[in-house]
This record gives sequence, structure tokens and C-alpha cells, in this order.
Amino acid sequence: MTFDWARIGDELDAFGCARVPGVLAPADCALLAGAYDDPALFRSRVVMERHGFGRGEYQYFRYPLPDLVAQLRAAMYGPLAAIANRWQEVLLKSAMGIDARYPALHADYLARCHAAGQTRPTPLLLRYREGDYNCLHQDLYGEHVFPLQAAFLLSRPGTDFTGGEFVLTEQRPRMQSRAEVVLLEQGDCVIFPVHHRPVNGTRGVYRVNMRHGVSRLRSGNRHTLGIIFHDAA
Repeated sequence: MTFDWARIGDELDAFGCARVPGVLAPADCALLAGAYDDPALFRSRVVMERHGFGRGEYQYFRYPLPDLVAQLRAAMYGPLAAIANRWQEVLLKSAMGIDARYPALHADYLARCHAAGQTRPTPLLLRYREGDYNCLHQDLYGEHVFPLQAAFLLSRPGTDFTGGEFVLTEQRPRMQSRAEVVLLEQGDCVIFPVHHRPVNGTRGVYRVNMRHGVSRLRSGNRHTLGIIFHDAA
């Protein structure tokens, strides 16, 4: 796993997302995608259409997480916590944030979540088929929300599926919303905010709300791994 965290931080500041190419090998992608059909690995399954979330479905892993998922979650958390803490300082200086700090170790952050009753793991696998899509949303599961998350494309665009692009929107105050479409290849990761981020404007720093989703799948099947760093209540 190779991450250029300086570049990632710069792209998150500038664009609200960062693409990291080739994080997962094709064999790892196939292993994770194939895990979708093993019910022993998951604590719950959600059919999006039943809840108005879109079309398609996803499953939340149970503890203990699969080794690769646990390794990704632990390895990415520390550098992302440094970015999250920097964002918090910027928002506090502009009187737009709350005084929250994120510990350097993910185990310490999870202990904070669990003490507040957020004990259910949130990493998930998503499966889309032809015509499926994911409405714009935010992954908020309780009082404690880590402000960044990641998604890994496990399928091959143009071969396993067409369509199904990752979409991010930025709701700017007193301005029209901005959309970002991130084109991913198999094994790529996209890192993005869970619910908001600081932006430098002509009158100083302001906070913008972020939402993410997936456009309609034109054909085939698409699997994604989602890594969320806070646990759910």
C-alpha cells in the first residue's frame, strides 16, 4: 500500500477528494468482491430501494473484520487523522468548528466511539447491477463522526461494468452546488469527506457540506469496498 499523503492532503484541500491509483492488486479485488456472497462475514444487509437510498445493496462487515479490511482501516487512519486535525484547527480559527481532536491511533479513536455506544463496525461491501445507483448521501452513524472516508473500486470498468461513476457534490453557501466525478480503475481508492470540509474564500474560511453517491450502472456488475473510520450506534 503506497500513499503520497502530502499530495492527498493537497488534493483534499483543493478539490474535496483525492484519487489514489492501484492500491489493491487484482487478486485482492477479486477476493473481496467474492466475499459478498459469504453471509458469515457480515452483520447486516441493506437493500437500497426499500429505504429510498437508490438501487443496489450493501452489507456491513461484522467484527473481526477480514484481515485486508482491518489493515487498510488501521493504516489509513493515522495520516487521515493528521489531515482531519488540521481541518479542525482551520475551522476553529474561523469560529465554524467544534473543539474535536482525533487521536493518532485508530484503536484509541474506536475506544472513544465504543464508550459512546457506537460499537458496530461500519466497513462495507456494495454491489450494483444494471440500472442500480446510489443517491447522494452522508455516512453519519452517531455522535462521533470521523470526517474522512475511503472507497475502493473492486471491479473493472469497461469490462465488468459500464457507467457507475463515483460522484461527489459540494453545497456551497449562497452559491450553486459543485459536482466532481471521479473516474476509478480496479484497485483505485478515492478519499473524500464524510459530511463537510473547510474551503478558503475571498472573505476567509467557510464550511461546505459534502455528499457522495454513484451514478446509474449501464451494464454489468460493480463491487466497492467502503472504509468508514467511526463505528455505528
